[in-house]
Amino acid sequence: MDPTTTPATAVSDAAVAVTAPGLPAELVQQVHDVTISGLFLQADPIVKAVMILLVLASVATWAIALEKSLRLRRLRREVAGLEAGVAARKGAAVAADLVGLPKLAVEAGLTEWRELAAEDVEERRGRAEQAMRLTVTENLRELEKGLPFLATVGSAGPFIGLFGTVWGILNSFTAIANSQDTSLAVVAPGIAEALFATAIGLVAAIPAVMWYNAFSTQLGRVGARLSTAIARLASQIGRTKGHAAELRRAAE
Repeated sequence: MDPTTTPATAVSDAAVAVTAPGLPAELVQQVHDVTISGLFLQADPIVKAVMILLVLASVATWAIALEKSLRLRRLRREVAGLEAGVAARKGAAVAADLVGLPKLAVEAGLTEWRELAAEDVEERRGRAEQAMRLTVTENLRELEKGLPFLATVGSAGPFIGLFGTVWGILNSFTAIANSQDTSLAVVAPGIAEALFATAIGLVAAIPAVMWYNAFSTQLGRVGARLSTAIARLASQIGRTKGHAAELRRAAE
């Protein structure tokens, strides 16, 4: 260093060296803007589109997660009511205490039982149980809506983000080649913008995978509980002759 150079002059020279290739001050300030908003605003239009798509997918994921969580919590309470009634051996009278899906299923079974009055007890019991199972299957299929979207976001989200990253890095290297400036201060922000797309992809994909697995497991367990309760209820209502009048009253 020149002995005549003061520390202030050295700092000034270093600043000029960073901005040396004749870049305007506004451009230098943008290059160094590595905040989240800055990374988005400075990104290539295609990378911006990828980011927006992933953010929307993430918002939709959490909306589906909230809706499914509330519905499954309510359904578990309803199934617990059916299980309690079956455990108390209430038979067809349990329908009066049920709500939601269990009530729809039991009412479908009672309707089938009433319409097959001319058949033997075993045939009526089997048809009533089948009607209850079909009602449960149809309604659980309705609850599964949204799960394919979670699976799609979970599997495709990282790759969509990676596409934005690759595109952004290509643009960064093209800009480097055109400007012939390989200084880290110029290269790093462009690469950071590109990598930001992958980060958003992971933020969208990881919760989607977790929610998909959780909801799939919970739906399977609830379906198994309903199936067991229905089988026991069908056995109860077809076991004794005393249930015939009770079934008629419950079906009315």
